Amino acid sequence: MSKASFVHLHVHSEYSLLDGAIRLSQALEAAKVYNMPALAITDHGNLFGAVSFYQEARKAGVKPIIGCELYVAPGSRLERASGKGAEGSHHLLVLARDALGYRNLLKLVTKGYLEGFYYKPRVDKQLLAEHGGGLVAMSACLHGEIPHWLLQGQWERARQTAEWYREVFKGGFYLELMQNGIPEQEKVNEGLLRLAKDLGLGLVATNDCHYLKREDARSHDVLLCIQTGKTLGTSSRMKFQTDQFYFKSPQEMASYFSEVPEALSNTLRIADECCLELELGRYFFPSFQVPEGESLESRLEALAREGFQKRMAQIQLQSPRWFEQRAPEYASRLEHELRVIREMGFAGYFLIVADFIQYARDEGIPVGPGRGSAAGSLVAYCLRITDIDPIRYNLLFERFLNPERRSMPDIDIDFCKLGRDRVIKYVAQRYGMENVAQITTFGRMEARAVVRDVGRVLGMPYEEVDRLAKLIPRGPGMDLGKAMAREPKLNELAQSNPQVKELLDVALSLEGLVRHASTHAAGVVISDRPIVEHLPLYRSQEGELVTQYDMKAVEAIGLVKFDFLGLRTLTMMDDVLRLLAKNGNNLDLRNIPLDDPDTYELLASGDTDGVFQLESSGMRELLVRMRPSVFEDLIALVALYRPGPLGSGMVEEFIDRKQGKLAIRYELPQLEPILRDTYGIIVYQEQVMQIAVELAGYTMGQADVLRKAMGKKIARVMEEQRQVFLNGARKNGVPEDVASRIFDLMAKFGEYGFNKSHSAAYALVAYQTAYLKAHYPVEFMAALLTSEKDRTDKVIRYISSCRERSIEVLPPDVNESEYDFSVSDGKIRFGLGGVKNVGRKAIEAILQARRKGPFRSLRDFCSRVDIQKVNRRVMESLIKCGAFDSFGGHRAQYMAALDQVMEEVQRLHRAKARGQMSMFGEGLSFSFPGESLPDVPPWQESEQLEHEKESLGFYVTGHPMERIMDQVSSWVNADTERLASMADRAQVRIVGMKRSCKEVATKNGERMGFLTLEDLHGSVEVVCFPDAYKQALPLIQNDFPLCVKGTLEHGEDSYKLVASEVLSLETVMAMAALPVELVVNAASMQESDLLDLKELLKSSPGYRAMRLHMVLEGGKVAVLELPETLRVDLGNGFLSKLQEAMGGRVQLRNV
Repeated sequence: MSKASFVHLHVHSEYSLLDGAIRLSQALEAAKVYNMPALAITDHGNLFGAVSFYQEARKAGVKPIIGCELYVAPGSRLERASGKGAEGSHHLLVLARDALGYRNLLKLVTKGYLEGFYYKPRVDKQLLAEHGGGLVAMSACLHGEIPHWLLQGQWERARQTAEWYREVFKGGFYLELMQNGIPEQEKVNEGLLRLAKDLGLGLVATNDCHYLKREDARSHDVLLCIQTGKTLGTSSRMKFQTDQFYFKSPQEMASYFSEVPEALSNTLRIADECCLELELGRYFFPSFQVPEGESLESRLEALAREGFQKRMAQIQLQSPRWFEQRAPEYASRLEHELRVIREMGFAGYFLIVADFIQYARDEGIPVGPGRGSAAGSLVAYCLRITDIDPIRYNLLFERFLNPERRSMPDIDIDFCKLGRDRVIKYVAQRYGMENVAQITTFGRMEARAVVRDVGRVLGMPYEEVDRLAKLIPRGPGMDLGKAMAREPKLNELAQSNPQVKELLDVALSLEGLVRHASTHAAGVVISDRPIVEHLPLYRSQEGELVTQYDMKAVEAIGLVKFDFLGLRTLTMMDDVLRLLAKNGNNLDLRNIPLDDPDTYELLASGDTDGVFQLESSGMRELLVRMRPSVFEDLIALVALYRPGPLGSGMVEEFIDRKQGKLAIRYELPQLEPILRDTYGIIVYQEQVMQIAVELAGYTMGQADVLRKAMGKKIARVMEEQRQVFLNGARKNGVPEDVASRIFDLMAKFGEYGFNKSHSAAYALVAYQTAYLKAHYPVEFMAALLTSEKDRTDKVIRYISSCRERSIEVLPPDVNESEYDFSVSDGKIRFGLGGVKNVGRKAIEAILQARRKGPFRSLRDFCSRVDIQKVNRRVMESLIKCGAFDSFGGHRAQYMAALDQVMEEVQRLHRAKARGQMSMFGEGLSFSFPGESLPDVPPWQESEQLEHEKESLGFYVTGHPMERIMDQVSSWVNADTERLASMADRAQVRIVGMKRSCKEVATKNGERMGFLTLEDLHGSVEVVCFPDAYKQALPLIQNDFPLCVKGTLEHGEDSYKLVASEVLSLETVMAMAALPVELVVNAASMQESDLLDLKELLKSSPGYRAMRLHMVLEGGKVAVLELPETLRVDLGNGFLSKLQEAMGGRVQLRNV
């Protein structure tokens, strides 16, 4: 089949964010179907998808052309003309002809973001003149500058503009013709034809493709509404005028441009001219300076050997017997690793990582003990890149760096969350600001989210869309197609409701498209020269310099990336150590024993609030069941707590073997040293590798290939590996049936196997936090509260946890509080930084004044602080939260005295300013030896607590719910802490106070509300549709407790409650007190029937007290009060269950 006579050169992929709806794979597939030899992508203002497109096109056998539709400012890119914004920019299409053009395109797109951004990333004609080399340019769509002047009837301006572009692009400038059904386009086309003839410019046919097929126009319209926040029914919104902006066939384009055949042939001419070859697979390492006379390799070896001596001395001191037995293994392992690193050319990489980690340590920035497979490297351990001994915990170097498969090492580093940016800044200063950037990541339109987006755009009621979205099962890899196959209700609704069908059809077409670009949580790239010479950049909303290429594309073009992660736990642990140091306890976590009984007792009890990785309800339950007793148990726990192992039965078998309920078996004696720590179960990827080496003679590098194959479950590769394994095992004397059984076990568990290096490193952090909590609970909880001070739910939960452990949390105090939570006499003192309306400058003023001595009264305080910073609003918040309580008196008195005190102080300040107090000397503060406070009644407890909540965001000295919970204990079946562990769609009864309420109108004009309900443990969002909202409104308006019945709905990463009823406390108490009678005819019941009835009652636990009313022989009656354990929930199908089990033999009636 001959090649097509036309190729698309103006195509907007999904990387024209929320504007282009063409997936790269679909565009390339269409190009192949149409036999197009080449294809361009030209996204709006960016090159986000360029490398991915290049790689996919090469695989598809289609020549990739990288381009961009630039925004060109009407004047200077540096001007910010008010009012017009993006509408004031013109479009210009550019394509990279060669390497020079690609480099210029990188610079243009980068400067558009870094220098010209105003609504859109804009270049200007100055930049085009400087960086036009190697580029083909085209006049673009109706938003192009030349079409703009033609539509304005300004022929000369259009001609002058075309001449300018012709000169800049040296014969590589073309005029774009389109046929899209827009009347204005016809007028522009006429002008372009005339210009081409007058100026000798080439013509090129394009279609400004934004979606793949004509029938996708509707979905694309919805996509535009998602971008702009509009609905389809909104008038005067951004909208394409026709349905012609699709990926047309060459035949369609030929029919449109039959009278201008050169416009078609020029597409092939341009495609032939564009011969960009990207250099992929070559690494560009940053330049690391070493002392004169040294190489990177010699420097690394010197530092590693120096660190090795220090580590060995430490090991000898702590474990002399271990050292004596294993010292030779350490030495040979070091030599092996250094040789591999040298041969693979990665010495510079290790030096760079060691350098910025050393900077962090020198600056007092906490660094994690390791992360990922790097913990398996002894060289990393000697350089203090990691802090976990790989030999002691049987961690493998080849899991990190495989000498038989050359790929970049990948060292992820955890830093204290507060110090991470300082390390990145150091790296930028060391290697050059222009050589360092963070890496972008792309968020996509996921199944539930796209259903919600499309439903909103279609104008469907929120509650209907919400129900639809909730029908989509959660889980990894879930998409709409799988959801519709798994959930029949979705198909039923689509068949019965045309609007639901349209929603699902449109959502299916948009699902998976790129929605936004953001900064990757960890990725940082360090280049050998200015990054813009390798890739394009943009600036994030936070001002960070960010690559336009994602992690995979950055690696593909050979740049070296490093993962800098900010870990809140490290900050919290450092705060604990700082609090301990204030009392002279200079604890070093590197030296704590890893066999501490108190720590394991705490873990086995499940008391793991704030303990790294072990805080979730599921993990707590697992801890209680497993009862870890050695550090190896913790390593396994981190590896096992994942969906695969939890769902496979592995975890239960592990626990039963550990506790002696199941015998520990090994298929062969050779497996015992490998599987001893995990009770004979294959838990780690490293164990798979070790078995392959031990039984089948694999090298470690070959074993790593096997490990990857098992993880990916590729049938062909697995069969090849099976034969290699069986042959190797046979040579080592292992019977084939045993070897085959072992391989099957490896494949089964290898599917769920986890990286032991990562587990070990994170288990160490988990153990360290648990140790701190077990031995220093007050300091631990104070630091934990500080680390979570901006997350109200967490603070509420941890304050509740403190109360349960008899750790007193005191309100802020102007004489005691620091900025953050602190410890005083075994109690936790709330920090001033947590008080609303009290900013950092006000706190600094208070702390500065306090250095001269404690404050003695309200007047003394006001006279000594800077009242410009500590103003009346600040004072009110301090009074309301109790910060002056230690002066004596009560808060109502201080609030009543405030105006007079501040007026006195201001008067004295004015007098001093006029010089009327100079006789007392300069710089003296005012002194008030005594203080009389107004005689006013104290606030009631409820009022005082509300003021605390107003000023702090939560209650400290008490909680309104404390008085309530005993009264409703028989009615509730959940609190906010337990909700996370309850099943999706569970029926919930919960009591709390309204923290906030957002009221909205439904499509029918009814009122509904979104409440935040708070109890002693945290908060939850409650959705109240109109009927429930009517019930709730009087209670909300009067700040009464809310008793909510509803359905728990789990979202992607959160959960909420959909209320069916909202009741008052009085109603619930009355209901709970009102018993229900089961009327039974004794003659019709056997003993077994009564036992069945008892089991039925136990299966529906609730709050209604039950009585058994038995009608005996002769009409006599016996009434029995049933115990608390047999209280019943009359909902959830109880009545139908009763009828089904007992028929008419048992009647139910209210007393």
